[in-house]
Amino acid sequence: MPVTIRPLAAADRSGWADLWTAYLTFYDSAVEDSVYDSNFARLMRNDPRDFSGLVAEQDGKLVGLTHYLFHRHGWRIEEVCFLQDLYTVQDARGQGVGRRLIEAVNDIARRRGAHNVYWNTATDNAAARALYDRIATLTPFLKYQKVL
Repeated sequence: MPVTIRPLAAADRSGWADLWTAYLTFYDSAVEDSVYDSNFARLMRNDPRDFSGLVAEQDGKLVGLTHYLFHRHGWRIEEVCFLQDLYTVQDARGQGVGRRLIEAVNDIARRRGAHNVYWNTATDNAAARALYDRIATLTPFLKYQKVL
């Protein structure tokens, strides 16, 4: 079955929530229902400074998602694009869905004049890293975080 990559739509709320729940579960995480509501509302706004989303659809069912955000960067004039979330259902893995979602974000970023697209992943996410190693460059930077 062919896979279509398209912008997230209001009618996708239930399927998006299922995918995002699976994504969060994959990373042993969970969020309150209010975060689902807030994030989906943000994704539906047409604010160029807010998150945007794409989905992969196959045979009428959502099989993947990505969320991305454009922002300024202190070392360059052009904006950069942060690909925050990327997920495909288990049955769709190995079929190029993740790659196509990333390529779609790359295309959008290129059209917006962004300098680059970047993302993070867990060091033990071997399957994702195998894809990322083929399509991007691993940087030497580590992420630190202070919860407030």
